[in-house]
Amino acid sequence: MTKRRSRRATRETATIAGNLMLAPMVAAMRLPLMASESRGDNPFGIETQRAIAEKNAAIAEGILAAQMSMIQSAWRFWPEVLSGRTPSVLNGVAAERSMNAALKPASRRVKANFKRLARSPQG
Repeated sequence: MTKRRSRRATRETATIAGNLMLAPMVAAMRLPLMASESRGDNPFGIETQRAIAEKNAAIAEGILAAQMSMIQSAWRFWPEVLSGRTPSVLNGVAAERSMNAALKPASRRVKANFKRLARSPQG
């Protein structure tokens, strides 16, 4: 069972890392759009507002997800101890779960932005 969890966690971590590696490409595709928007009267165009809103939402979701993951690990502490297993809070599994939970919203947004900007006629 631990090997299955380990493989699934490794796959999830690899997926998140792969999606986050698209961030420089998203920035490269987004910057020309934002620069062209800044030439007008309103320095905060649609793409600029979208970028700011998405980052703020991803940060808030990531913080909440990380906290919820740590709370779940704390709730599992005594059942894990009483069943003879090492508690996930002590062996690093809780930290890994929390980190994955925190990065997942940003990962999804980066991937969605990459797909959107790749198919847009301007980007």
